[in-house]
Amino acid sequence: MSDVGNIRAFLAIDPSETVRQSMATLQNRLKYILTGAISWVRPEGIHLTLKFFGNIAEADIARISNTVGPIAARFSPLDLEVRRLGLFPDYQRPRVVWLGLEGDIISLKALQKEVDQELALCGFSREDRSFRAHLTLARIKSVKGLSGLDRAMNKSETFDAGLFRADALTLFRSNLTPQGAIYSKLASYPFKIAG
Repeated sequence: MSDVGNIRAFLAIDPSETVRQSMATLQNRLKYILTGAISWVRPEGIHLTLKFFGNIAEADIARISNTVGPIAARFSPLDLEVRRLGLFPDYQRPRVVWLGLEGDIISLKALQKEVDQELALCGFSREDRSFRAHLTLARIKSVKGLSGLDRAMNKSETFDAGLFRADALTLFRSNLTPQGAIYSKLASYPFKIAG
């Protein structure tokens, strides 16, 4: 891999605008239930991350594209349903509040695994944790003073943000600012076109 650069990058699937709007509505509902030291993800910043690179060099973008583009082109678009609230790492030590995904999950996991394996052959570190398809809604900074978690999890069935069709992978740049991360698209890798 090239010398570490100053581009903080990750590979993700962008949910549809309709799903983003639904997730914003769900976040507003949750803000009335959950209180404490919680940092809410801006709806425009919600992505289904398949691979986090950390800092890469400019030259790495072409290497990533040469690897990911052909893989994406072999996969059909994915139909995904965003629903059901969850917590990482678990209920006793909640750090992340997320919505899970259902639908073409077997294909999604196969895609993520192939991308991770092929990028490892190019010198990019493998993911340490097993892949769990989710969209992050909030990060819990401290459990002290946290309230409403029981109520939120008991209502988890009612947190449904709808369906969307994923038709590409996107390589994003993440610029960290005091107001939060700002994402910009570096490259896009379309899935196989039917027909």
